[in-house]
Amino acid sequence: MCPVPEELLAAVRSRGRVVLATHVNPDGDALGSQLALADILAGMGREVLCYLEEPVPHLYRFLPGSERVVTDLDRVFTFVEKAAGDILCISLDCGDLQRLGKSGSRLGAIHPFAVIDHHRGNNGFGDLAWIEADRSSTGEMVYDLAMELGRDISPAAATCLYTAIVTDTGSFRYESTSSHTFAVAGELVARGVRPDDMAARLFDNYSVGRLQLLQRVLATLEMYGGNRIAVIRVTASMLRETGTTLEDTENFINLPRAVDTVAVAVFLKEKTGVVSVSLRARGGCDVSRVAARFGGGGHRNASGFRMAGRSLDEVRDLLVPVLEKELGQ
Repeated sequence: MCPVPEELLAAVRSRGRVVLATHVNPDGDALGSQLALADILAGMGREVLCYLEEPVPHLYRFLPGSERVVTDLDRVFTFVEKAAGDILCISLDCGDLQRLGKSGSRLGAIHPFAVIDHHRGNNGFGDLAWIEADRSSTGEMVYDLAMELGRDISPAAATCLYTAIVTDTGSFRYESTSSHTFAVAGELVARGVRPDDMAARLFDNYSVGRLQLLQRVLATLEMYGGNRIAVIRVTASMLRETGTTLEDTENFINLPRAVDTVAVAVFLKEKTGVVSVSLRARGGCDVSRVAARFGGGGHRNASGFRMAGRSLDEVRDLLVPVLEKELGQ
């Protein structure tokens, strides 16, 4: 682990207003890190604005502070203008500027622009960058930032950081989980987090429609590469039939990944004109390298990309041979 860069600490200590942004289709680490840092900075007397390109997914609306997230970019720049230069923008859990969404280039024009991230493929964008690819999560890094700033973690921030860590480690199963990860999680529990309550909120929260959707998705299972590659998919018609949304597919990919022979699980998600692809791996396959070949990125064990103008079958047929080669087949 590397120490928090002094330049980043100085920027956080010296600026009165802070914009916090994270990536599109935000996961638990993105939102947990954003909301926890907002709580920490507010405790330092800073004025903080949290921005997302889309509303907070319903799965994460229980997080303290989620109601403060704004999706109106005009509000962001009104906030920036009122700062009269006393401003800092921090991007969290985002590998490149484009992952912030359509507003990425405009947000990147706020200076200084800082980056806190743990994606292996991060290209080092921004004026200040703290990137540690071996970290379990951005949430773990935010905790260490708070410690360097001499701030305690409130119960609200602890809930957000625990969510960030537990979701991005696959419930402490991925290889990026370290002794420090467990130490941080232990400190968050000491500050009031209840692991049983968090597990119920994050994982034991199926509606009837979501269970019916899972039934349909698992029925699409296809195996390739000597049963080392598992592919599942969700279509727009499945969502309509079950009255669900893509948000309801959270964690579905972990089921095919759990098959004892599977090295890589693939989840193909049909959107309007775009196929979104999630990759989860265990063992020797670095799916971040695979995702990068298709314009995406992520971590060694968890990555993804999007492809426009292709059907689900076409994307599968392009991807599977690349994965087979990566697996040495």
